[in-house]
Amino acid sequence: MKTILKLCIAVVAMGVLSGSAGSLYEIPFKDIEGKEMTLEKFKGKTVLVVNVASRCGYTPQYKGLQELYTKYKDKGLVIVGFPSNDFGAQEPGTDSEILAFCKSKFDVTFPMMSKITVKGDGKHPFYKALTEKPAPFPGEVSWNFNKFLIGKNGEILARYKSGDAPDSKNLISQIEKDLGV
Repeated sequence: MKTILKLCIAVVAMGVLSGSAGSLYEIPFKDIEGKEMTLEKFKGKTVLVVNVASRCGYTPQYKGLQELYTKYKDKGLVIVGFPSNDFGAQEPGTDSEILAFCKSKFDVTFPMMSKITVKGDGKHPFYKALTEKPAPFPGEVSWNFNKFLIGKNGEILARYKSGDAPDSKNLISQIEKDLGV
């Protein structure tokens, strides 16, 4: 059964990496409450994907991400947080602990996903699509709070490093350009 599951994941990842239309929208993952989903529900919106962690020097970016989401969500921006424990074991909690932390410390209302692996051999197929060729900005995620901007048409428009704050002019101008505001 595990072999079949691995084969299915590989087939999905190959479709994504071959550049099939809409493929980023088709890769399955779970939300932080354990429900299966894809980005399909955000099709036609501008999506900022961020690998997040609760015990990182960049964790205060949750505040800026929430402010960005609040400002632009009615114009079509969605921020999607993917918790990951890949860097310095800075996200050790369970999904329910992560959600409680995000809500209590930063009043996060943007969609949060179940914790995944974003680098290395166990990298989730969604992050393979974001970081492996033929992706427009290939290369391993370097740390927590790396960001990928996916346009309304489903294409990866930009990639930002951890130090690129949610209120950076470059990020905001690219978001506004895709939103048409």
